[in-house]
Amino acid sequence: MLSHSLQYLVFVIAVFALYWAVHRQYWARMAVLLVASTYFYAVFTPFPLLIFLVGVTVDHLLVKGMARVRSQGARKALVTLSVVSNLGLLAGFKYLELLRQTAVSLLAPLGVEVRTEPFSLLLPVGLSFYVFQAISYTVDVYRGKASAEHSFFEHLLYMLFFPRVVSGPIVRASELMAHFREVPSLTAEQGGHALFRIAVGLVKKLVIADVLGSGIVDPVFGAPEKYASAECIVAAVAYTFELYYDFSGYSDIAIGVAALFGFKFPENFNRPYLAKNIGEFWNRWHMSLSTWLRDYLYRPLGGNRVSKPRVLFNLMTVMVLGGLWHGADWRFAVWGAVHGVALGISRCWEWWVGKPESPGIPRVAVGMLATFTIVVLTRVVFRAADMTHAGEFYARMMAGVPGIANVSPLVWGMLAAAVFFHAVPMKLYTVSSELFVRMPVPVRAVALVLLGLGIRHLSAVETRPYVYLQF
Repeated sequence: MLSHSLQYLVFVIAVFALYWAVHRQYWARMAVLLVASTYFYAVFTPFPLLIFLVGVTVDHLLVKGMARVRSQGARKALVTLSVVSNLGLLAGFKYLELLRQTAVSLLAPLGVEVRTEPFSLLLPVGLSFYVFQAISYTVDVYRGKASAEHSFFEHLLYMLFFPRVVSGPIVRASELMAHFREVPSLTAEQGGHALFRIAVGLVKKLVIADVLGSGIVDPVFGAPEKYASAECIVAAVAYTFELYYDFSGYSDIAIGVAALFGFKFPENFNRPYLAKNIGEFWNRWHMSLSTWLRDYLYRPLGGNRVSKPRVLFNLMTVMVLGGLWHGADWRFAVWGAVHGVALGISRCWEWWVGKPESPGIPRVAVGMLATFTIVVLTRVVFRAADMTHAGEFYARMMAGVPGIANVSPLVWGMLAAAVFFHAVPMKLYTVSSELFVRMPVPVRAVALVLLGLGIRHLSAVETRPYVYLQF
């Protein structure tokens, strides 16, 4: 049940009605959300629910143990066990096959016997987001930034809350679980803003992202040798915008749906393609992941508090591991490593010349263009089936084959819309949301119906899953 489907809309309406009918009773509203979240995930695939149930049980016992023991060494042992068990879960389901394939490639030619049969383990949907959120809670309890007094059912709902369970954003305990015992409230104005946010997410996903994906990205990346060089470049740029509008659209829907139940999720994107350098890009892109990597990996490695060579090592380590988080394929590690090198160069430049307090327009423009170019070129590795296919795509881009006839007017229009709506000030969205809220309810209803009809007319016929669903 994808969150841009009609089934999801009906599901949310039903849960919304039940939730607010009993919202003053703690156990009743908790039961509504927990049953709804379990059902939502089971529609995708029920078996991983057992894995998640075991994982939450283990983490909950470890959290309670940290609250009861006074020895710092014992608390450290418990949080380490939690981190290791969660990473072990991720490694077993997501990376075991990659390790087997790598071992076969490296050791089989040397005569070392290696298992040749695939493990064929089914990757649970949303496992990567689950693991990172699980680690954030237990580590925050260890650091004293989160309470260990939550019940098992609160812990379970925190991990399975349906608006974010499939593809994030990664939500800290202080942003969700800490509010479970508060009696929720929802004003008409807050509900209107939530509906507007959901509508924006649907347009991003179903109109801009899906049209770019089906209109140019999929066919060109599927057979780059059939297309001209300029068409390959357009496809790479289009995929860069498809990925943004696809994932930020999902995040908008998740944030809007959570708001309908009285919860505030963190923002996940801040117009990343306007970044003036690669470091700023990562502060604007998938912010819940970037801040997680900063707080739970980069800073524990020493962050900026160590020598300059060690800082560069830390940046590279974080980006390579962050790349592998996206998929069990060494091309993601390559993608992360390139970003790590770019971050290292950017950091060295700052050490050498310092940060300008007010850079001029030419410098800003050059920085934005260079950053966007790096992002587009590395997206090819991200999108290609493998490194060989990525190399073929790069070769076709640089081959100088003329022609651009395969880029349709609709694709050009969507690219223009993608650039425009990405570049406009955020105030435009705020003002638009305010205007929507101030409309009479019948006018709002008509506007949403017309929006739905327009989406149906412009979007792709087939239902395309979210790109980040695979992660």
